[in-house]
Amino acid sequence: MLHIRNFSIIAHIDHGKSTLADRLIQASGLVSQRDFRDQILDTMELERERGITIKSQTVTLPYTDKKGEKYELNLIDTPGHVDFSYEVSRALASCEGVLLLVDASQGVEAQTVANLYMAMENDLAIIPIINKIDLISADIERTREQIENELGLDPDMAILCSAKEGTGVDAIFEAIVKHIPPPKGSPDAQLKSLIFDAKYDSYRGTIIACRIFEGTVMPGDIIRLMSNGATYKVEEVGLFQIAQKSKASLSAGEVGYITAGIKKLGDTRIGDTLTLDADPSTEPLTGFKEAKPMVFSSIYPMASDEYQSLRDALEKYQLNDASLTYQKDSSAALGQGFRCGFLGLLHLEIFQQRLDREYEQAIVMTVPSVEYRFTLKNGETLTIDNPHYYPDPAQIQGTEEPYIKASLFFPEKYMGMVMKLCLSRRGSNPRTNYPTPERIELIMEMPLAEVIYDFYDTLKTITQGYGSFDYEPIDYRESDLVRLDILVNGEKVDALSLIVHRDKARDWGVKICSRLKDEIPRHQFKIPIQGAIGGNIISRSTISPYRKDVTAKLYGGDVTRKQKLLKKQKKGKKRMKMVGAVMIPPSAFAAVLKTKDR
Repeated sequence: MLHIRNFSIIAHIDHGKSTLADRLIQASGLVSQRDFRDQILDTMELERERGITIKSQTVTLPYTDKKGEKYELNLIDTPGHVDFSYEVSRALASCEGVLLLVDASQGVEAQTVANLYMAMENDLAIIPIINKIDLISADIERTREQIENELGLDPDMAILCSAKEGTGVDAIFEAIVKHIPPPKGSPDAQLKSLIFDAKYDSYRGTIIACRIFEGTVMPGDIIRLMSNGATYKVEEVGLFQIAQKSKASLSAGEVGYITAGIKKLGDTRIGDTLTLDADPSTEPLTGFKEAKPMVFSSIYPMASDEYQSLRDALEKYQLNDASLTYQKDSSAALGQGFRCGFLGLLHLEIFQQRLDREYEQAIVMTVPSVEYRFTLKNGETLTIDNPHYYPDPAQIQGTEEPYIKASLFFPEKYMGMVMKLCLSRRGSNPRTNYPTPERIELIMEMPLAEVIYDFYDTLKTITQGYGSFDYEPIDYRESDLVRLDILVNGEKVDALSLIVHRDKARDWGVKICSRLKDEIPRHQFKIPIQGAIGGNIISRSTISPYRKDVTAKLYGGDVTRKQKLLKKQKKGKKRMKMVGAVMIPPSAFAAVLKTKDR
């Protein structure tokens, strides 16, 4: 155990975490130059394309120091987005130390601070690293000042590194061995192991990634999951060395994998404690909680006959992503579909793209929403994420929506525009910190519903890419919520209904009506598109009909002949409007979702 080190790399998005992991793997000689590729720990095409880690990976690196001592360094990689903060917390709970990566050109950002606090809560050794020193825009001294002033760490301890060029990698290895303590625990104690990740293999079932805190596990043991009491027989244990390398056993201090014929990924839960069934541990490890969806959206197949293939695709998808939840849903406009729950908007976006690429499913998705609370006059409390189940307004006593504490980092010159953005999204109770003369930290309390839609994209746009954002849920607060219905030709389109704050209802109604006007094709009759709250119409657009010139065949005569034909045409149009059905193309629903300019 004295020669084992368990560590993680934490950083803000795009500060070079995956690139540094590549250099550490190359330097350890784990992969030959021939087999190596960039972002080797990012196994999904989508991860490499977008430059973010979606699914965390683990790798055991062999290292020999200058004295000839051999070490086993376990790098527990973490996802790089706020949506996956719970997975990050469980990965950090499996470590004794972290490498805190800071971009020399961008400095300390929102998630850098959030990840630092998470590491400090777990009482981890922290090694600051200044990355991207090869860039022309790198300002090393300013970054050192930020590390001291904003993070409260020793700037002289910071290691200068260029993950792209491989500079400083040897110094990082030495710092890991020197500053990160070896793990504690006894191989002879009752088994106590933390599940920090799991993935599904179609031949072997669920492969559990775990850190052993106490005891030893080997093939043939009967293990128990402490959250649900399920038991399984261990088939294989081993280490992650890019490919999986089996071992005779895993004991206290080690990080590795366990396969036990677990058929569904959902049967294992991130953060759960694993113990032996014959001699179980009395207390589970702390910090476990169920993954709770924050954002909800309904999905429907483009064609109604593709419903079965969409259902099959969702079942397969959930084998690789246990945090996705879904249940059957239906709409008069779009037919049969599913109501899905996601960890956040990035999770929703990744889901949509993977469903398209990996399972070839073209879907229509409704506007994302969050969970609202309704207190009725009879004392009953309802939690609703779907506008379809909005209660009778006459029975509502009070309404509440979830709030978050948002932390924004950006250069001082953008203060006015960022404040304007936050206030337009119903932000309140602003507090500002000035960590350095040029940068501002703005802390604000905001409704989650105002953030999940396009807040991050807008922030990046108005700060020219220099703004960063992190958030954490606070509580539910009283709010004036209404259901906005969209009527097309007098018929309510249930898939376009949404729950919004009363002050925002007209803005939403105008934008949606405007978008639908552009997307719905013209018919032979006039089509009104209306936004309504109950019986009150708050917005309207009208699609003009095709107009046939019925007077073209007239070559003269009295004007009453012309009026007679126009009157006859008007009656026909009116009758057609009463019986005609409006065809709403799937692209119209997609256009509503892409409304960026609220």
